[in-house]
Amino acid sequence: MPSHREHKILPYSPQQMYDLVLDIENYPEFIPWCAGARIWERKNDYLMADVLVGYKLLREKFTSKVFFKSGSEIQIEYMNGPLKHLHNGWIFLPEKPGQCLVDFTIDFEFHSKLLQGLVESFFDKALKKMIDAFEARAHHIYKG
Repeated sequence: MPSHREHKILPYSPQQMYDLVLDIENYPEFIPWCAGARIWERKNDYLMADVLVGYKLLREKFTSKVFFKSGSEIQIEYMNGPLKHLHNGWIFLPEKPGQCLVDFTIDFEFHSKLLQGLVESFFDKALKKMIDAFEARAHHIYKG
């Protein structure tokens, strides 16, 4: 099952990166394979969201419960869709003024062995594209 952990220091505050990652409904604007996103429930410490992912002829909807601690942490609990499981987390730690350390983790497995094999073949490349997309979005929003 694919898994990845990445630590990166970025020239943005923890709050800026937290706000960007939690802005789920705007993911289709900057994440290449995100075809749609909708938050359908909001509470004090979590939200419920659907994300539609598409690549060529493949389209899948993922429902997740997204837990958050103001300005510092986001944890995604997979609820429904084509996966057996998904664990995804973001932690934002202050570094030098105007910088933060982003700790990103992801671990997932599909029900379908065919889909699993397909995703594993381009997982590293797709993950790099996604991380680059978040960085580019941060630069666009905060550095203009």
